[in-house]
Amino acid sequence: MTTDTTGAGRATGRGRRPRRSHGSSIMLTSGLAIALAVVLVPFYWFVIASTHSSQEIFGSPPPLLPGGHLAKNLSTLQETASFGRVVLNSLGIAALYTLCAGTVCTLAGYAFAKYRFKGRDPLFGLLMLGLVIPAQVTLVPLFKLMAELEWLNTYQAVIMPNLALPFGIFLMRQSMAVLPDELLDSGRMDGCGELRLFVEVVLPPMKPALAALGIFLFLYQWNDFVWPLIVLRDGASYTIPVALASLQGVDDTDYGAILTGTAVAAIPMAIVFLALQRHFVSGLLAGAVKE
Repeated sequence: MTTDTTGAGRATGRGRRPRRSHGSSIMLTSGLAIALAVVLVPFYWFVIASTHSSQEIFGSPPPLLPGGHLAKNLSTLQETASFGRVVLNSLGIAALYTLCAGTVCTLAGYAFAKYRFKGRDPLFGLLMLGLVIPAQVTLVPLFKLMAELEWLNTYQAVIMPNLALPFGIFLMRQSMAVLPDELLDSGRMDGCGELRLFVEVVLPPMKPALAALGIFLFLYQWNDFVWPLIVLRDGASYTIPVALASLQGVDDTDYGAILTGTAVAAIPMAIVFLALQRHFVSGLLAGAVKE
């Protein structure tokens, strides 16, 4: 009697997984450790340096442990740049910009993805040209426009010009294009208005994309330097990048205070990223298990 072991052999072969050699695992772990060090060591050093004075920062060897100059650096920031008000300025501008620009980009992306109107594709292509046009080209005409509107040295001059951000519109358009048209048609047949359809049907599946857009918009505005430097003329209305740049003198620069301000500026960015990252991941997992 002959025993057929072909099926069992195939099943066993399918069940086997290639084993990664011990040497390759060590190389992979070492590579990841080196990459992590390359990312974390500069960040660690500038946080440590923010607790030292300028003389200690440029000393030999450079400081690798926390110092006792943090309170003095914070006091210098407050005295020279009113840093508490500057932080509030940046938080308010970045939060308002994220809300307004997120609304504009989401609505525009929805219109380009799900509405059919004459000239839609050429208009979207023209909008995408904004991704390749250097921002410096638009500084002069934007400045003249803000001057004519008498918006110089105001927060709306910082927020308004970049509300319809091409990348944000592109991101939301690509995300909403995968929504089934039948889902929207069924909502309309049930008597759902366009605004209610957008809020209750379109937005819930877009949570991952909205989280990514929110992170991008907040960091974009929080780190923006050139445009706020041009339109903001009063030190009391400065944002963090502009205020820190104003601390750099020709002969005397307090690098300890500048690094302290940089470390403080990194805290809200980390909080926003970590908070929205959790929502981003949960949205992805929720979408993955839906049938």
